[in-house]
Amino acid sequence: MADPADQPGWMLPLLLFAGFRSLIDELHAELARQGHPDVRPAYGFAMQAIGPDGATASEVGRRLGVSKQAAGKTVDRLTELGYAERIPDETDARRKLVRLTPHGLDALARSAAVFEELRTRWAQALGTDRVRALESDLRTVVPAGAFRLDVPGWFGS
Repeated sequence: MADPADQPGWMLPLLLFAGFRSLIDELHAELARQGHPDVRPAYGFAMQAIGPDGATASEVGRRLGVSKQAAGKTVDRLTELGYAERIPDETDARRKLVRLTPHGLDALARSAAVFEELRTRWAQALGTDRVRALESDLRTVVPAGAFRLDVPGWFGS
């Protein structure tokens, strides 16, 4: 059997993506069981982009790396589903802010709890030290400031 270190270079991003995808798929299956069946991965990024203080649709678009129109459609859907709402901006009457509703905040809080559980499962399967080492190694090779929300725009470009 070949040494795993001898795997072709293209396998690394696929394995990293498959790990990411498995975590996200498990998250959304659990969120659906916990009363959030309509949340999609793109909505999670959008809710993070809206943040606890709210944002304009333009700001959401910039944070996600998508057009204002694309962000507006996502915000419209989040609003329809009860995860976000548009409110007047107290500092500028011409602007509307998008903010998360209690339902949206609940989805984010549940997501955080599910991610904790998923990390615990990985630690049980791989060992706590290996998960910590994996996280440390990724911090070493991932550029500073790489935690960006623009994945939807990045995938689409």
